[in-house]
Amino acid sequence: MDRRNFLGLAGTVLGCSALPSALLAAPGADRFRAPEWGLNRKFLRGAFGKVAYIDAGTGDPVLFLHGYPLSGFQWRGAVEQLELFCRCIVPDFLGLGATEAAEGQDLSASSQMAMLVALLDGLKIDRVHVVANDSGGAVAQLLAVHHPERVRTLLLTNCDTERQSPPAAMRPVIDLARQRLYVKQWIEPWYENREHARRPDQFGGMCYADPANPTDEAIEMYFGPLLSSPERARQVEAHAIAQGDNALSGIGPALKLCAIPTRIVWGMADTIFEPANTDFLDQAFGNSRGVRRLERAKLFWPEELPDVIAEEAMALWRHA
Repeated sequence: MDRRNFLGLAGTVLGCSALPSALLAAPGADRFRAPEWGLNRKFLRGAFGKVAYIDAGTGDPVLFLHGYPLSGFQWRGAVEQLELFCRCIVPDFLGLGATEAAEGQDLSASSQMAMLVALLDGLKIDRVHVVANDSGGAVAQLLAVHHPERVRTLLLTNCDTERQSPPAAMRPVIDLARQRLYVKQWIEPWYENREHARRPDQFGGMCYADPANPTDEAIEMYFGPLLSSPERARQVEAHAIAQGDNALSGIGPALKLCAIPTRIVWGMADTIFEPANTDFLDQAFGNSRGVRRLERAKLFWPEELPDVIAEEAMALWRHA
């Protein structure tokens, strides 16, 4: 979506008589570079540990849920656009990013969901729009089923489904994590050699359509914290192990009864989650607002195509 269309959509959705001048800046202003993201980061300390999050903008709150082994930095492009119209809450999951989980903390999807509820309570936020990707999509579905009163709408991108959680591509990660080898054999080489990380058969090629991604800055933001201490390395592996069981098993009947307006946007070139998940999710949700398919996009396309996130989110909110 180009900037002219985005301006038009924003005005239509929100009824603004005058739009913020920041939107008139050249595309790619990139307000949220790594240093700015770090300066804007906040922490909530509690029973779950030290939970890192970004709280940007004002208006209706939106909760952004990232994938594994990324962090909330995945959503920087979407936040840069949407913070002009809404309050963007972007946490790092337990065991990932800048969040430091409490010692012995369970890192399963259900515990991640409970952490989000505690975060919303701490911020005194009753209800949120939810935008989710990858393993964050599993947590979003649990949140919608167990705490429907907290969720206004769901925008799901390539993510876990009841039929595929975890995806087969996660099995080698889980197996290595159980041997305490995932960080050493995968994360460390990607961090130390950024070009290697972007190779077609490595992290970049598997999860991004643009061979320039992930950028050096993104690699630093995603993997640097995970290598900062033996405990953080242990936590990212524990997070992977926790995905070994299907957190969405049996969720089908509850999703069918779910009244939350739900939109699915799927990158069809994804080699991690099967394309068939699009129709599966569309049929699973009782209030699905349909599917948009992106033919050349891979798993982490929300990082590459933030305009699509902004466009789809605002259209969903408009008609919810």
